[in-house]
Amino acid sequence: MKKFLFALLAAVGFVAGAQAAEGGIAWDKVRVDTSDTASLQNGAKLFVNYCLNCHSAAFMRYNRLKDIGLTDEQIKDNLLFTTDKVGETMKAAIDPQQAKAWFGANPPDLTVIARSRAGSGGTGADYLYTFLRTFYRDDTKATGWNNLAFPSVGMPHALWQLQGERRAVFEERAQGSGTEQVFKGWEEISKGSMTPQQYDEAVRDLVNYLQWMGEPAQNTRVRVGVWVLMFLAVFTFIAWRLNAAYWKDIK
Repeated sequence: MKKFLFALLAAVGFVAGAQAAEGGIAWDKVRVDTSDTASLQNGAKLFVNYCLNCHSAAFMRYNRLKDIGLTDEQIKDNLLFTTDKVGETMKAAIDPQQAKAWFGANPPDLTVIARSRAGSGGTGADYLYTFLRTFYRDDTKATGWNNLAFPSVGMPHALWQLQGERRAVFEERAQGSGTEQVFKGWEEISKGSMTPQQYDEAVRDLVNYLQWMGEPAQNTRVRVGVWVLMFLAVFTFIAWRLNAAYWKDIK
């Protein structure tokens, strides 16, 4: 329980920092479907290959990936890099002390990040989708990267080889007695291994997986909820007819 609370507080701290960052852009909307097993499997592959290097998912076990159609053999052959047991939790490959030295703080646990990041701008999935698509090169930052959705973020762009390198173009506009920088567009520095459309789809799969990971039983919960409502509807009808039959001779 203490471990869970610690990770939850770390995620909340990450959220608070993001909300406090000034100049963040409006979040793009993304459609997630946690019943799409092909999307979830691709998202799991991206998560393990690009996110798990620094971020843990301490409350997610590898064997839970069987819920999205993977076998123990597939998990062992393709997704186990930091352990050799499918019953282990998803722990980051990086040493916590090294992470703190490089980034200034340990990267937050991502088990429930999609659930915790929802806000007035949209769902947690909307935020993550926007965040992962708006990194740009910034030589003034220690990591060499910045982000439109989370200005001055401490993490580098983990997916830059897929998306490529871009520079954000800003223009200054009058704001009250001073000026402000307004985002105008992108300037391409180098191409990635994916086209922009392919990258957006890959990010959607990754966000879809993060959404599912926050509550792996959500699809079961929805199915059970439908049956419960149907049962209550039938029971209510039966109770109503029994009540009518019981009181029919009483005036």
